[in-house]
Amino acid sequence: MTSSTGDDHTEHKAWWKSAIIYQIYPTSFFDSNGDGIGDLNGIASKLDYIKDLGVTVIWLSPIYKSPLADMGYDIADYRQIDPRYGTLEDWDRLLKGVHEREMKLMMDLVVNHTSDEHEWFISSSSSKSSPKRGWYIWRPPRTDNKTGVPNNWKSMFEGSVWQYHQETEEYYLHLWDKKQPDLNWENEDVREAVWDVMKFWLDRGCDGFRMDVINVISKTPGLPDAPITDPGEEYQPGTNDSPLSPSLSYPYSSRILLLYLLMNSPRVHEFLREMHTKVLSHYPTITVGETPFTHDPNVLAEYTLPKNNELMMVFPFELMHVDTPLAEGKPQGQATGNKGEGEVVAERAELMYREWKLDELKKIVEKWQLLKMREGYWSGVYIENHDQARSVSRFGNDSSDELQVHSAKGLAVWHVSMRGTCYVYQGQELGLKNAPRSWGIENFLDVASRNWYDKILEQRRKSTGEANPNMDDIMEGIHMKARDHARMPMPVSVLWSSSPNAGFTTGTPWMKVNDDYERWNAASQVGNDDSVLAFWKKALRVRKEYEVLVYGNFTLLAPTHQQLFAYTRKMRNGTVGLVVMNYSKEEVVVDVPKDLTGLQEGGEGYNELGLRCVLSNAGGDSEGESLKEKMVLKPYDARLYISTQ
Repeated sequence: MTSSTGDDHTEHKAWWKSAIIYQIYPTSFFDSNGDGIGDLNGIASKLDYIKDLGVTVIWLSPIYKSPLADMGYDIADYRQIDPRYGTLEDWDRLLKGVHEREMKLMMDLVVNHTSDEHEWFISSSSSKSSPKRGWYIWRPPRTDNKTGVPNNWKSMFEGSVWQYHQETEEYYLHLWDKKQPDLNWENEDVREAVWDVMKFWLDRGCDGFRMDVINVISKTPGLPDAPITDPGEEYQPGTNDSPLSPSLSYPYSSRILLLYLLMNSPRVHEFLREMHTKVLSHYPTITVGETPFTHDPNVLAEYTLPKNNELMMVFPFELMHVDTPLAEGKPQGQATGNKGEGEVVAERAELMYREWKLDELKKIVEKWQLLKMREGYWSGVYIENHDQARSVSRFGNDSSDELQVHSAKGLAVWHVSMRGTCYVYQGQELGLKNAPRSWGIENFLDVASRNWYDKILEQRRKSTGEANPNMDDIMEGIHMKARDHARMPMPVSVLWSSSPNAGFTTGTPWMKVNDDYERWNAASQVGNDDSVLAFWKKALRVRKEYEVLVYGNFTLLAPTHQQLFAYTRKMRNGTVGLVVMNYSKEEVVVDVPKDLTGLQEGGEGYNELGLRCVLSNAGGDSEGESLKEKMVLKPYDARLYISTQ
């Protein structure tokens, strides 16, 4: 059931907007058979835990048959479960258990590319005359350059996007790994095959899809060369000032990481409208699009506006780049290596880290919270997922167990009070942190991190003449931001006990578990009223109780304050939510009339709003207190007030 007021969608209500969605990375969630890999039966055994948290929808990362070149995002058969995870019958039982607990189940739809072991690609690559040759993007060698590659685009995982196929003497396009050839969405047969895959899962009972890199499915016509933004590199990332994106505010300016030759290309909206017409409109689905490399709000909004009949919501990525370094004179998405060792440009700058300022984060939050509310834009709200490091390490403070607990609870207050659909990643509800700094590159398995590290290492060896050049800056970024932090068994997925291998498996885990598993695990938090887990349960109950936290307008307070993060959420019926957080390591004294001036719009005094604290990590009697003229916030204190009028 949905509702709205005229053409104003600001408070348009729908079940999927108020949903609490819990993402599971199956490989690392729980192993039921001792082979060291998480599986569907392991997930099924923990459904009561998930339900008790307050979850209404479960999203599974890919579980399809796959050679795992990119951890399941290289799919060899869309209609089969990978034997590592179980069988279709196991999936059916899992779905039944989910539905019996009045939750829903989302699948990960990865259809920009397949595995090179998929039968479609095997047929396509068998001969130039294959009926499926046009299902992928093939090009003959060029004769006007030294390499013969069809263009100069750089892969997301380093090197060229083109892989030469010896048997048919042509190149195929792969924006990610060479074992992930891109589908040709210009081909109507490809689109119909994708619609059939979606119907297969929806008819089986699946409730919707998270759509992987969905803004990439349409490629720029002609596949032209990218501008030369890095003369020292053979292949170019396609980053530049783009006619598709106006200049944006700091920290991205007009040099935003857009990869405009690859993303949001002309026919993407046509394809998604066709998907809606032929599939989605016939099922009661929930949909969310992953839309990376797009910081232009006007471009991103088009995917979700109700009038367009495409997707329900998207994941904006700009917040995840607030700690990405900007090299002077370089486009966003590049960073300069150590001076004195030879300048090295690292295109995967999202794996490098810089200290960020609170006003930068607040600008990004405000921008996306306010985006086209009346027109109906909607976001998926997240600060962790399988591609991002742990939020308490990036945005909180994990320097001690005490601060880890306290800042994780503070992040929960922020997370549940944001406009948009709330997404929680496995282990986030436990306040889990990144792997320790003592881990070397050998402990990180992700293809993106390893390829990038190896490339920069080789460049520095050549530029310095040293066999072991300084790689501290690269490891600093990996320790802060690598995808592996979210993918480790147990310490980065759900810890079930403090037993060997964190209770994840009775065998040998597929990846090393976090060193702190004996202190940080689910068993130690279940039943502990002071735990991060107990706080998350309370926080999600509060979000469900007060609609203002889902649908209310957003007003940022104290925008330039470098310690205080405060904002209001307001409904037309007069309900007000106020969030006040100390986002620093120092105590802050808040003078409400002075520091939170926007709270008193319309001539009302703050004390006339009847604001009462309903959620606080400060302990004591802070919950239940009315808003006072002055408050003292200790480091990472966070309070949520709701009006009683």
